[in-house]
Amino acid sequence: MSFSKIKETRLRKKFDKKVLQLAKNRTVSQKEIKTVGILTTDAISLKLDVQSKIEKVLGVRNIKIYNFKKYNKSDSVSFKHFSEKDINWKGHFIQPNFKSFLEEPFDLLIGYFKEPNLYLQNAVLESKATFKAGFSDVNSKLYELEIVENTEHLDLFAAELKKYLIILKKLKN
Repeated sequence: MSFSKIKETRLRKKFDKKVLQLAKNRTVSQKEIKTVGILTTDAISLKLDVQSKIEKVLGVRNIKIYNFKKYNKSDSVSFKHFSEKDINWKGHFIQPNFKSFLEEPFDLLIGYFKEPNLYLQNAVLESKATFKAGFSDVNSKLYELEIVENTEHLDLFAAELKKYLIILKKLKN
């Protein structure tokens, strides 16, 4: 068994344990949304302009986005990407820029990825955001609001998100 598989198995166990604790201690914020963070994959980000579409639909400025990208030795360090190498064996994120992104208390964190990804899920779990939204196929314990849609339908996802945020009085009409 390779080191990466052992690391992933260990991270999976820690993640499952943290998710169970989260479900017991969850509190939902009633704050209006002014700051937004997005976690997605590099592949989705290259196909769709998630950041500007969400800014336009929600009417919020300065959205911060971070993409998960498979580690490659030849890639340079980026302030918009993180990889499996940015998390240690204990499940702690070690890249300072990404760590500060996760520690920022966003009013809304959007997990814009549909396929379960241990590293993205761990990032959503570790985020200090007060309200989290994402796709329903990922992990129902991670989000306060789940939307059933395909990642290719960004317009529909954004419209549905806005509709429910207005219903929850987290966004003004």
